[in-house]
Amino acid sequence: MAEFQDAQTVQTTVAPAKVEVPESKKKVPRAKKAKAELVKPVRKNGAKPAPQAAEAPVVAKTVRKTYSEKERSQKLAQIEKSIAAGATSKIAVGQAGISEQTYYYWKRAVAPSSDSGDLRDLVALEEENKRLKNLLADRLRKENAELKKKLGLA
Repeated sequence: MAEFQDAQTVQTTVAPAKVEVPESKKKVPRAKKAKAELVKPVRKNGAKPAPQAAEAPVVAKTVRKTYSEKERSQKLAQIEKSIAAGATSKIAVGQAGISEQTYYYWKRAVAPSSDSGDLRDLVALEEENKRLKNLLADRLRKENAELKKKLGLA
């Protein structure tokens, strides 16, 4: 019986085993590859190396540039001049060094300020037109009154 009690105590004293996460699920930091210059292997007899699919063209990230109002107006004027000369808007915008979306965004932002000048001119013309109509109406009333007097209808 003593052996049986020893076996029970051994079993109770043993701590339950921890559940371990499999190695594939643990996050392990990856080692960064050093950027080295590409060295072409030397080929004998003028043999050309086989093309590799792993080589992809390196795309440089462009830096966003902010333009002042003066620079924006200059670029817009340059684009308008190119379009007037017969270039397409896509080509003109490319020559100016901005995207088409940027061009249309800038153009839309500038349009209301230029329309306000046109609107002012239109209002001035309407006022002048109204003044001239009143002058014409007054002259016609006077002529009409004179004709009635000459005919003896008044």
